[in-house]
Amino acid sequence: MTLLEAIDARHSVRHYISKPLSQDIIDAIQAKIDACNREGNLHIQLVLNEIKGFSGMMAYGSFSGVENYIVMAGHRSDDLDERIGYFGEQIVLLAQQLGLGTCWAGLSYRKVKETYTLAPDEKLACMISLGYPDDAGRKHKRKSVADVSNVSSATPLWFERGVQAALKAPTAVNQQKFYFEYVGEQDGVHLVRAKRLFSVVGYTKMDLGIVKLHFEIGAGCLEGTNCCQSAKVLF
Repeated sequence: MTLLEAIDARHSVRHYISKPLSQDIIDAIQAKIDACNREGNLHIQLVLNEIKGFSGMMAYGSFSGVENYIVMAGHRSDDLDERIGYFGEQIVLLAQQLGLGTCWAGLSYRKVKETYTLAPDEKLACMISLGYPDDAGRKHKRKSVADVSNVSSATPLWFERGVQAALKAPTAVNQQKFYFEYVGEQDGVHLVRAKRLFSVVGYTKMDLGIVKLHFEIGAGCLEGTNCCQSAKVLF
C-alpha cells in the first residue's frame, strides 16, 4: 500500500477487536516513532496492552476495545501542536499500511500516568488509539477543493492533487478549517502558503500539521513520490 492508497483507505476507528499486535508490527511502529521523535523533537510513546486509557466516562460510547495507543507529547512551544499533527499522521498512515486502525483523540481518553513519562516542561497534546479495527467506518461530508484553496486553471495540477489529499485528512470534528494558496513561482521554486482558520472547537494547529503532510504526499513533495520536485510549503 502506497501512502496515497493509505490516505484513501484511512478512516477513524473507534471500535477494535481484542488481538495482540505482532512483534514485527510493534517493531515497525516503534521505529517510526523513534524517527518522528528525532526529526520532530517530540516525545511520542507507544503504550501496549493497556485498557484504562480509553475506558471510563470520557470514552464511554465513543471507544471500545482499545488496548494500544500512542501518547503524543513534547516540550511546550508555540509550534508543538503543529509538529504533533505532522509527525503523528506519519504514524497513522504507517499503521494503515500495516493493516491497523487508528483514531486521533483530543479528549476521549484518560491519563494513565504510569504508562508514560513526561518531563516537567513537556505537554501531552493528545492520544491516538491503535489496533485491529472492528469498525467499517463511515463517510463524512467534505468541503470542496474550491472551499479550501485557490485552485484554478492557472495553478499547477500537483497543487490540486495536494489539496485533494488534504481534504482526506482527519481534522477535529471534521471541521476542515484550513486554506491552501498557490502563491506563484520564485527563482524556480513554487510557493504554497497554508493557514489555519478560526474555529471554536480548537485543534486547528494540530489539524494544520496533519493536512500539511497530506498535501505534501498528494502533491508529490516527499522523497520517493511522483514529484512536483520544486514545491515549498510556507506557513
